[in-house]
Amino acid sequence: MAQTDFDLFVIGGGSGGVRAARIAAGYGAKVGLAECDRFGGTCVICGCVPKKLLVYASRFADEFEDARGFGWTSGEATFDWATLIANKDREIHRLEQIYEGNLKAKGVATFTTRAKVDGPGAVKLADGQRITARTILIATGGRPSRYGDIPGAAHIVTSNEIFEMKTLPKRIVVCGGGYIAVEFASIFAGLGVETTLIHRRDKVLRGFDEDLRDGLMEALAARGIRLVMNEALAGVAQDVGCFHVALHSGGSLETDLVLSAIGREPATHDLGLETAGVRTGARGEIIVDSFSETTAKGIYAVGDVTDRVNLTPVAIREGHAFADTVFGERPTQVDHALVPTGVFTTPELATVGLSEAAARELGHELDIYKSRFRPLRNTLSGRAECMLMKLVVDRATDRVLGCQVLGPDAAEIVQTAAVALQLGASKADFDATVALHPSAAEELVTMREKWVPAPGI
Repeated sequence: MAQTDFDLFVIGGGSGGVRAARIAAGYGAKVGLAECDRFGGTCVICGCVPKKLLVYASRFADEFEDARGFGWTSGEATFDWATLIANKDREIHRLEQIYEGNLKAKGVATFTTRAKVDGPGAVKLADGQRITARTILIATGGRPSRYGDIPGAAHIVTSNEIFEMKTLPKRIVVCGGGYIAVEFASIFAGLGVETTLIHRRDKVLRGFDEDLRDGLMEALAARGIRLVMNEALAGVAQDVGCFHVALHSGGSLETDLVLSAIGREPATHDLGLETAGVRTGARGEIIVDSFSETTAKGIYAVGDVTDRVNLTPVAIREGHAFADTVFGERPTQVDHALVPTGVFTTPELATVGLSEAAARELGHELDIYKSRFRPLRNTLSGRAECMLMKLVVDRATDRVLGCQVLGPDAAEIVQTAAVALQLGASKADFDATVALHPSAAEELVTMREKWVPAPGI
């Protein structure tokens, strides 16, 4: 085999790329990695981590309000956006250094520049340097989709820019109905911003269980978020101190900020993929096989750039599996079937396994168990918000196919439930588990009555 500069060269320093580089180096591979922005990728820099910090900030208003029902009194609470962002920036910088430091500790050579594929077995850096590698891994992630064909699109910000705002707007219009849209709508509403969510469909969170979708929309509306469904942006015009948002229906809104959260797309633009015969799909996603290898031998891709399951833990798992397969002599395929996911709205929701609709589409005869209740904490606080828990069970085998939770700590609850589903737990196994009382999660093991739809449903 011809001599190469590296055994592995990774393009992209996000979660998937960094994990792959570290594991491959641990197997003794000589590894190089190029990142043109900041180490840590979307999740650490402008995604999961900073977003969750903002989620925590947005929930303190509830905490202060609820405390009164438990006998606490306090002075007037005030919020300072600049303090939050400064503290967020400090934490993100700390994590960024950890990511880069972990690579260097494993002996990975890092290049803080843009890199692209330059034919089979080679990459080219922005300065023109050409580097050869026996294996190339593309882990460039995704980027926010933007409005490009409406008047005033330049006035619209995305989730990338939202974390760098200097001041908190008094009014915001959020466009979209996926994770990012509903999470930011919830964040800003919690921080006291007059919030409007515009979505082109009749419900948010397409693909989630219908009970979760309906329950979340009800809760968001109850928290004062204006939901404008079956509507789309037609244009944005700047005025003195505000923006005018034109809608396709002919209506208009006045706001201080317009946030586009209409989705994300694979970041494959100008990567030189065609020079090596790497095939992409309709959205620009890199086509890979079950071992993450592309249509070009020796070139692999993991994470959001493949548009399989676009979640950080999945990218990490794919990166690890790639390194095990190629450098660890342990061929490993990633199972994407039982991936838990959470949406960090307030209230938050989480799910693992199949929704009721998806299970029925696959031909399962189902028993459905549902419980809607007011958490104990909300009794003294006076908060009317309820929790929803739901189990989707295969009638023939009694196996639990899906678990859905809407309410406080939903993600923490579903993470644990995911272990049970991964092991193939039955409803009888849930029933045989002793409840931890008093807790909300105990509902998952105490639900006995099957849900029977009302006539006509």
